[in-house]
Amino acid sequence: MTLISVAPGLLVMVSSFTKVFVVLSMARNALGLQSVPPNQVLAGLALFLSLFIMAPTLTDINVHAVQPYLAGHLDFGGALQAAEAPLKAFLGAHTRQEDIALMTRAAGRANPANLHAVPLTTLVPAFVISELRAAFIIGFVIYVPFLVIDLVVSAGLMSLGMMMLPPVMVSLPFKILLFVLVDGWGLIIQSLVASYK
Repeated sequence: MTLISVAPGLLVMVSSFTKVFVVLSMARNALGLQSVPPNQVLAGLALFLSLFIMAPTLTDINVHAVQPYLAGHLDFGGALQAAEAPLKAFLGAHTRQEDIALMTRAAGRANPANLHAVPLTTLVPAFVISELRAAFIIGFVIYVPFLVIDLVVSAGLMSLGMMMLPPVMVSLPFKILLFVLVDGWGLIIQSLVASYK
């Protein structure tokens, strides 16, 4: 029962879900929309994008760990060990060395000889830190053009003497128009998927 309640959190932490969801949420906030699209839509899109991104790793785990376990060729411990290798390969490929070193120092361990020597208890938090850093960098890049639009609209309203009119009311249609014209969702999703190649 405990494993079932903890499993969703574990899956979120060892997949691309965190980065995808944070970037999509920051894109929504950059537009100035607080609840459109709703969190359920963003979480659903992040989930399916994560399944798309993680498909090779999940297939590898299924072939080398799950199916042999179900067929009785591996015991549970052997299946966990077989699943650990492709998972570590994915996590290690998308984790900065600095973050692994940070978590290794925090755990009081000696520097590992290679990626396979890094325990999952160190690799998973390092991966999450790397994902959050990358998500915030992408979020910053998304925010900049919308900030420029807000500044231009605010300066325009001030020069016209319309100080009582909230700049957000005027800038929001321009931000949405810009986002639609450049195919914003497509660009964001394309950059997210490409970041895992």
